[in-house]
This record gives sequence, structure tokens and C-alpha cells, in this order.
Amino acid sequence: MVWVRSTHVDKPHQQGDWLAELDSDARREQLREHAERLKALCQQAKQPHLLLKGEEMVEILIGLNLDQESLIAALYSPAFEAQLFDTEQALAWGGNSLPILLEAVQQMQTISALQHFQHGKPSLIQIDNVRRMLLAMVTDVRAVLIKLAERICFLREVKALDEETRVLAAKECHEIYAPLANRLGIGQLKWELEDLAFRYLHPSTYKAIAAQLHERRIDRESYIQEFVQGLQQALDAEGVKATVYGRPKHIYSIWRKMQKKHLSFEELFDIRAVRIITESLKDCYGALGVVHSMWRHIASEFDDYIATPKANGYQSIHSVVLGPDDKYVEIQIRTQAMHDDAELGVAAHWMYKEGGAAGKGTGFEEKIAWLRKLLAWHDDMAGNDGLVDEIRSQVFEDRVYVFTPKGEVIDLPNGATPLDFAYYIHSQVGHRCVGAKVDGHIVPFTYHLKNGERVDILTQKSAQPRRDWLNPANGYLQTSRARSKVVTYFKKLDRDKNLKAGKDMLEAELSKLNVPLSQAETVLERFNMVHLDDLLAAIGAGDVRLHQVVNQLRPADDNVAERIERITARKPKQAATKAGKQSDVTVEGIGNLLVQFAKCCQPVPGDSILGFVTQGRGVSVHRSDCEQLTHLLEQHPERALAVSWSQTKRGNYRVNLRIEADDRNGLLHDITSVLANEKANVAQLDSHSDAATRQARVAVGLIIADTENLQRLLNRLTQIKGVHNVVRTTQ
Repeated sequence: MVWVRSTHVDKPHQQGDWLAELDSDARREQLREHAERLKALCQQAKQPHLLLKGEEMVEILIGLNLDQESLIAALYSPAFEAQLFDTEQALAWGGNSLPILLEAVQQMQTISALQHFQHGKPSLIQIDNVRRMLLAMVTDVRAVLIKLAERICFLREVKALDEETRVLAAKECHEIYAPLANRLGIGQLKWELEDLAFRYLHPSTYKAIAAQLHERRIDRESYIQEFVQGLQQALDAEGVKATVYGRPKHIYSIWRKMQKKHLSFEELFDIRAVRIITESLKDCYGALGVVHSMWRHIASEFDDYIATPKANGYQSIHSVVLGPDDKYVEIQIRTQAMHDDAELGVAAHWMYKEGGAAGKGTGFEEKIAWLRKLLAWHDDMAGNDGLVDEIRSQVFEDRVYVFTPKGEVIDLPNGATPLDFAYYIHSQVGHRCVGAKVDGHIVPFTYHLKNGERVDILTQKSAQPRRDWLNPANGYLQTSRARSKVVTYFKKLDRDKNLKAGKDMLEAELSKLNVPLSQAETVLERFNMVHLDDLLAAIGAGDVRLHQVVNQLRPADDNVAERIERITARKPKQAATKAGKQSDVTVEGIGNLLVQFAKCCQPVPGDSILGFVTQGRGVSVHRSDCEQLTHLLEQHPERALAVSWSQTKRGNYRVNLRIEADDRNGLLHDITSVLANEKANVAQLDSHSDAATRQARVAVGLIIADTENLQRLLNRLTQIKGVHNVVRTTQ
């Protein structure tokens, strides 16, 4: 059930009565001893109001049945915040738990110190991030409850201050702390925060509704108490096993319902509300019969959500009756299981109160459910360390929440660095980042941000990202989001270079054919491109071969490409003698002819090939897409011969590869390991590294069996960590 304590909103705090509700003389005496010590401390500092505030916080928290450690921490909290004593003194007075709780409550003050609500109305995402931060910042949920009690006292204190101070305090409590109390299921703290904040934010509306109520809150609570007692006696008399409790609607809730449903005050039927919790489903309808037999009900306000549950699974019977003195009272009837589902399941009261989608709770909302259970498990947790560890692991997320200079909260993974923060703000902020300040102090890029810190990024217009930021071993970037933005930057940077190179190359070749560069747009579809710039960049990067584009753009009377395609499509008519140790090909119609593989393109079995008759050196076998072959056939097209691979291959084909990668320790070891695993013989290996860019280029000469073996090698090499590109070369 929702905790409800006797309100003291309308009565002044009286010295000595704040311990009356404690259930143990020993506890009262212990707290009184701490209060005497604190009293002397506050009198010495001439700040007696800190003692009164601490006692008032204890009175609030006694209603939550908190343990003695929490009450002691609440008592000392205002004085600790005012720095009247330090953690060493707290350790001496209250043991290990007291300084931990006090520091946790103090840490939550970060949100007030930044006053981020001065920068306009915060977004819902920002508000939720602050709530998450508050929970992540503390290692003990009791600190959250102490802070909520402190905020109630704070709102009462600002009543006598200027309007600006009242409004700022009200906004903070309304947007952050009241919903937080609601999520924790602490009803009386929630409504006090909401009502006090509403009173400062909308004073005229608050006074108008208060006037319409025609009675003070304490009188309405007295009415509900008498109503509950009468109903409980009637249920007991009828043998219905049920518990009845209730509380009146508070002013903010009344106003919100009037706004939401566009109702006048006279049209509201649930100013007073009572809940009946039964042991069985049968007792729900039994209780309903008792209620309707005692008072006349309003038919239009009856809803049976047990027979027809809400979309989010919520189950309960709602009815409005005309009670004693002709005052309307709303009745809710449900079983204990239905109540538990409504409080802790997907139909939890706070989910639809705060506008959440039914049945779509996030992992964070599940953690909040654990926090709410923590209140009910208070007695069970004493001496059960395992349960405490389990709850702590469920509740506190592996996240870090930091502030921008304007006070906005940024949610990052634990271990995030200032560079991760910069790229989260904007790509250009990250690209131009030259330094960072945390809480006013310069920190390195590898610094791990902590909860509640304020981060300020230093930028320069001429600054650029560095490739070593991408090296995980350096620890500059921890988030994939930031890393992908740096990779995209360098891809774009390389694209600009490749675009210029590709344009120069294609223009030079097309000028020989008197073909304008704009004509290249006609072949974009052939190369799966959308824009001409994409094609030019691909040519510059080597992803598209220049001669392939040129061949597509040749005038109709220049049919070298067609000739190559036609010849390679023909099969040799008869087998030729294999040419010594180098030849594994069959040449059309010619026998006993020397055959050699061209060094310019180094074909291997599986490549499409074409022969070219040389003067004095037999037939030179080229890959069909070889640029040198195209050039030769332009001059001597009659020398083209159809050739094909024979069935027998000896596996002694030379292939040269160029590997481009980030320079790092172990790179060559990883490359040679792949080559060894694929049983590729290494004929040559040269490496070169650029210290300025931390890039490496490795040239490898291999002896392989065929293109299948080559493709497998290429795939394995490109999967090596840090490798950007692997291409075949002629040298």
C-alpha cells in the first residue's frame, strides 16, 4: 500500500514531538543523544535552523519505516551540507554508514548547484536523464529518500523568500524530485512535493482550488478516516476479508485532472478516494455489494476493469458513491495480487501517471521496480548481505551521467572519455577538439568521466582528428558512436583525394579519345554508381579499373573491348603442349609454342585470360582486364589468341598484394599467421610505416594455387584488426 502519514503541512514544527512516532524507546534515546550533539554544534555556529530542519526530515522519514542509520543521517544532513563538521567527525559519531550516506546525499546536490533549469524548459529526455543520474550517483537508495525529505523541507523554507527563488525551487522539485518519489511509490512525499511546487508555480490557481474545497486538508483526512472505519466495520460484519484505507486527493492532482479531462471543479467525483484490498476475487464483488448497499453510487462513474482489464493489464473495480454529508467518494476494489501488479508490474501506477506507453517498460523502469520493492523488503534485508548485493547489481546501471556547461545531462557508457563526450554533442565538436576541462581542470583525452562532472570541450577551427584516436590501445575513444564518426571523417578525407586523382586519370585517358568527361555519366549504371563523383572516387581508390571505364566510353569504331570479349568467349580448338614449367594453359590451334605469363598482371588459375603473340617470346598470357593488354591490342589487334586454363595446375603462381593498415604492434605477426594458416608460400615481404599518420603499408609476394585460394586469402587478410585495404598489384 501507499504510505500515508499524518500531515504536518498546516501545523508548525514543535520541538520535542518529532520522535513521538518511533516504535522503540531505545531508538528515541539514541536519536535524542545525536540531536543534543547537533544542537550544541548549531548553536556554536549560530545556525539553529539546521537542527530544526534535520528534526523535520526525521519526522518525515519515520513514516517510511526507515532504519535508524537513515534517520541519523537525515538528522545530520543539513549541518553536513553547511559544512559544520566533516566526514571524520561523522565517522566518529555514527560509524562507517553515516559518512557514506551523508556524502551520497551531498553528491545529489549537484543538480541544484548547476541550476540547469535556468536555461529554459528542459526536454523530457533531459529530465529523465537527471532522474537516472540521481539514482546512478548514489550507492545506497536510502540517500534518495533522505534527499526527497530534504527537498520537502526546502520548499517549505523558500515560502518566505523572493518569487524567483521560489519558482526555481518549485521547477526543480516538480520536474525531478516529485516524479522520482512517484517512481519509488512514496505517495505522501510525492503529493507534498507536487502541492508545494504547484503553490509557487501557479499561486492564483492553487488558492482558487483550495478555496473551492471549503475545508482544510486535515479536515478532509479526518472525513476519510471516519469513512474508512465505517466501511471496514461493515465488511467485517458481512464476512468479507478485506483491508480499507484511503487518502484525499491533493490540490495538484485535482488541477491536473481538471486540465486533462476539461472538467470544472463541480464535475469531479474523486476528491476523496478509498481503496479496498481483498484476499480473493470473490471478495472484490462482495465488497462492491457492501459499498453499494451503504451508499448510492453514480452509475456513469462505474468501471469494472477486472472483467475488462485495461490495455496495460490494469485490473480494479472503480465506483463513486455519495457518502456521509453528501460528499462524493471514489472507491477502488482489487485483490492483493492485482494491487501488486498495479504497483510493480507493467500496469504500475507511475507508468501511466507519467505518460509512459503501457507494457513497454525499459530496463531502467525494471530497475525502478526493484527500488520500490526495496522499501517493502526493509525488514528482510537486515543481515542479508546477499540480497543487498543482488538488488544493487540490478538497480545501478553501468552508465555515467555528466553535465554540459549549460547544465544539460549527457548519458554515456561507463568509461567514456572527453572525446566520447565531444562526439556525442556534435561531430564538428569532436573533430575540432584540442582539449577538455572537467570541473574547471584540464584533463587528458584518456580521462574516464565520472557521474556528476561538468565537461567543457576546448576547440579550434583548424583542428582535425588524428588517426591514432582509432587505436583502441591508446584509450582515446570508448564508444562505437564516436569511433564511427572518426572513421567517417577519414573516409571522406580520403574520398576527396581519390576524387581528384580519379578525375585526373579519367580525363587524361578520355582526352586521347576526344571524349568529354561528362560522357562518363552514361556508364554509371554499369558500375552501380549514382553520381559521377562516386565513379571518379572509385577510380582514384582503385575500386574500379580505369581501363574498364575507358573501354565502355570508346567510340563505336574502336571495338578493342568487344574484340577481347569475343576472343575470350571462344574455347581453344585443340590442346597445345604445356610450355615448360610456366605454362598451364591451352592455346587455340597452336602446338609446341612457348607460353609465358605476363608480369604486368600475373594471372592465376580462375582469372579470365587472353593470349597475345609476341615477337620471339611466344604467347604472352594476360588477364582479360589487363591495361597493358588493351594497349597492345590497340596497336596489333590481329595478335590476340584465345587461351584457357588446362585441367592440370601445379600451384606455382606468383601474386603480389599490397596491404594498408593502422600501424600497431603485432601487425606483421597477424599477417604472417594468416598466410601460414592458408599454406601460402611467401616469396617476398616488405613493410613501410609512416610515423606521422601511424599507417603501415605491407607488400607481399606469394605463390598460390588459384583464384579460389587467392580470394580466401584476401578475405582473411581484410579481417585482421586495423587493416583498411588489400589489393593485387603488378609489382
